[in-house]
Amino acid sequence: MIQILTLAIVLGTVAGAFLYSQRQARARTITEWAVGGRRFGILIFWFLNAGEIYTTFAVMGISGFAWAYGAPAYLALTSVSLSAVIGYWLMPRIWSEGHRHDLVTQADFFAAHYRATWLSVVVAIAGILALIVYVQIQITALGLILRLTLGHDISPTWSSGLAALLMVAFVFLAGLRSAAFAAGVKDVLMLVVVVLLCASAASRIGASSMLDIFARVQDLHPGIGSLPGRDPQAGLGTVWLMTSSLNVALGNWVLPHLFQLCYSAGSRKTIRRNAVLQPLYSLSYIFIIMLGFAALLADTRPPGGDGNAVLISFVSQHYPAWIVGLFAGTACLLALVPGSVLLLTAGSLFARNVLKPFVPHLSARGELLASRLSLVVFAAVAVWLTLGASRSLVEIGLSAYAAVGMLAPGVYLAFLWKRANALGVFAGMVAGYLALLPAFATMWGGLLPGWETGLVAMIVNVAVAVPACLLAERLSARPRARATTT
Repeated sequence: MIQILTLAIVLGTVAGAFLYSQRQARARTITEWAVGGRRFGILIFWFLNAGEIYTTFAVMGISGFAWAYGAPAYLALTSVSLSAVIGYWLMPRIWSEGHRHDLVTQADFFAAHYRATWLSVVVAIAGILALIVYVQIQITALGLILRLTLGHDISPTWSSGLAALLMVAFVFLAGLRSAAFAAGVKDVLMLVVVVLLCASAASRIGASSMLDIFARVQDLHPGIGSLPGRDPQAGLGTVWLMTSSLNVALGNWVLPHLFQLCYSAGSRKTIRRNAVLQPLYSLSYIFIIMLGFAALLADTRPPGGDGNAVLISFVSQHYPAWIVGLFAGTACLLALVPGSVLLLTAGSLFARNVLKPFVPHLSARGELLASRLSLVVFAAVAVWLTLGASRSLVEIGLSAYAAVGMLAPGVYLAFLWKRANALGVFAGMVAGYLALLPAFATMWGGLLPGWETGLVAMIVNVAVAVPACLLAERLSARPRARATTT
């Protein structure tokens, strides 16, 4: 029953996505493949953005984080709302630049605004590396789900490899349009699953109501519902929550795939409506956190103590097979849709901003082929990173946000400060990445205890970028002044 339902949901969605993409327009150019022809309306754009919020990071990662730490899982509630506020201001500006200059990738924006192809190459490489780390989250989660449905006899290596293969196959031909269709199916199914699980979670563990779950877990683990949560020694206090939420919010729309997604909207109105309505999704995190607490009350012990598998283990142990199958199939889509978009974006960055500058006569067809082939390589690298990894999905996600956050100052300065230039932005990026090195972790911990390292590195980035921009401007002005006097 579990295998049949899971397979039916996944194959049915993949088939529907392929047929939908073929009816709309076959992806013959990288613009059609990567940004859907720039014609997505409010509904499709909503589901695509929601698809990047409602991922395995949100469902499996946050529930596992609540099970392990408690209140620090509130990070999901705060960061999504803050991201929407920033997105209301930032996303329409990204969209305008994309339509004005016919941009496809985030690195295209850096090349067009700062008039520096070399900077776009640097940004593309940095973006690809961050995306591969983020793909690791989806492969880890999808691998866990495949092991649940196919049996634990399948090794982590095979399950991770199969997960990556599914992602590549899903997006290889149709591109962003297939992901858009699947995102809608996934979100509807996930809402149904969350309602089913939450409506019956209390009865499964002997509680009287959902509110009783929160009361009982507080009685069993005093302090779990307030910061710093279940493990005060973990350093996940109020300062950590505020700085982590701010870091995620500032970096969210700078993630290369979400930045690129802005280009796909049909109008500014589409983007702004999406930003206004998107925080509604954060309300569902209350129920996801509750499921993590329910798993704790049920004394759920995932294989190997893996917090990422808590929700899977809880559902498989306390619910009938048809609900387990529905959950497993939907959870596959939770990983499959965002993971495929991440790989698509990485492939676009490679073909358009890493390869093409060195092969300027590359045709549109060759660019599309290079993009498709490169995502296979990136998926393989993500699988290699997944093997042997033991961190929670939330920790991996914060690492990805810290890495991509080094691109954020270059984006914000482009819209806020006319004197920003390529050399200054690059200097800030270098300083920020150096600040992220483990060698500086102890120093930041002593100077700014509890702060999210990614936000500290972003501050260092800005502190270096601004004076570097001024210095670069002054140095470039000298040759012009000499030429004028002569």
